[in-house]
Amino acid sequence: MKRALIIVGILLLVVPPALWKLSGSRRYQVFGELVARAPRVDSVVALTFDDGPTPGYTDTVLALLRDRGVKATFFVTGRETEANLEEARRLVAEGHELGNHSYSHSRMVLMGPATIREEIDRTDQAIREAGHAGAIYFRPPYGKKLVTLPWHLAQTGRTTIMWDLEPDSHAEIAGEASRIVDHVVANARPGSIILLHVMYESRSESMKAVPGIIDGLRARGYTFVTITELLQPGRSAGIVSSLPEAAASRSLP
Repeated sequence: MKRALIIVGILLLVVPPALWKLSGSRRYQVFGELVARAPRVDSVVALTFDDGPTPGYTDTVLALLRDRGVKATFFVTGRETEANLEEARRLVAEGHELGNHSYSHSRMVLMGPATIREEIDRTDQAIREAGHAGAIYFRPPYGKKLVTLPWHLAQTGRTTIMWDLEPDSHAEIAGEASRIVDHVVANARPGSIILLHVMYESRSESMKAVPGIIDGLRARGYTFVTITELLQPGRSAGIVSSLPEAAASRSLP
């Protein structure tokens, strides 16, 4: 009995942290397709934004992208899209791509199947009402997924889009626009997916960094594309599909 209790205690100490780490993996999920960086050899990257749309901030980022002729992918929430439908329609009207970032932006690791379906379907509906007609990719809130969410995505033929550059999620970088720019420009690679948050006042430094990121990467010879455009060439050759973490890392060097 004592030995059994020790084993149970060890499992309780080891298993939850391991599952939590697995749930946030950028390169692996237990079911379906996941992309953290596209298998490209040419100098293209995708600029993506999470959350929103929100009044004011949507127009600001639109103006920055318009001035530099860049198309981006916006992973919007259903709740904010419903509340700010005109802002979402402006994103679509200017040629940007919309992706699904859930309805409520809640962690979906422990959600049941019915709730997950409602979160995704309701957001899809809002995205369609905004005028988006193409494929709708999915990005989990906080990057968290474990079993039920990937299973639903696999069953509905949905690709999970993660990222390989997230400068404003690092405290030592996020507080200053120049550091965000330097981090992205120095670390971008062919097929990189760049994640930024610009839809709130607390993310003002990220907004300020957008022009510098575009100009800096263009100086390195990079072109900006949407997620759909990023995944089109050689799509079947390099997408991670339920592979062990090590194998997934090898497939995206």
